[in-house]
Amino acid sequence: MKILLAGILGGVVMFIWTSIAHMALPLGEAGLREIPNESAVLGAMQNNIGEQTGLYIFPAPGVGKNATRQEKNEAMKHMGEKMATNPSGILMYHAPGRPFTLGKWLGIEFGTELLEAILVLFLLAQTRIASFAGRVGFVLAAGILAAIATNVSYWNWYGFPGVYTAGYMFIQIVGFFLVGIVAAFVLRKTSVRTAP
Repeated sequence: MKILLAGILGGVVMFIWTSIAHMALPLGEAGLREIPNESAVLGAMQNNIGEQTGLYIFPAPGVGKNATRQEKNEAMKHMGEKMATNPSGILMYHAPGRPFTLGKWLGIEFGTELLEAILVLFLLAQTRIASFAGRVGFVLAAGILAAIATNVSYWNWYGFPGVYTAGYMFIQIVGFFLVGIVAAFVLRKTSVRTAP
């Protein structure tokens, strides 16, 4: 029961931290820029993509959905040339009319961070770590792993800005560190797991 309580309190603390990091500190905007001449670019996207919400990569291999493995391999041979002469990146496109549901998005974010905190503390409970520093260190290590898992890959493969990647990794790592501190305080009198 103490693990669940620690997870809930940790999730609340993580959510408060990420809210501060995004709204009061510049971390949430690190590496993000506005598109120059946005209305012209948005108009071009709407004219060419229309109602087809999706995640797009450019330049595309140009082989279509039903391409064979051989066609895909052949197209990959020319990607270097395409990237050398064209802009490249990824685009998450939503067709016009997507509702702005801040309350829902915040709720999903809170639920995600709550689940992360509960899961990492469930893993902590499977160990024999009893010291304050050990418990904080375990949760911190899990946070570093979580931060590396997607952020570095997005920086590597899709060219996300280094400052964006570092900022988001920092936010995640500090969030897990705070969960570790909360857990270490809540569980400070909990005995270590005994061997079966």
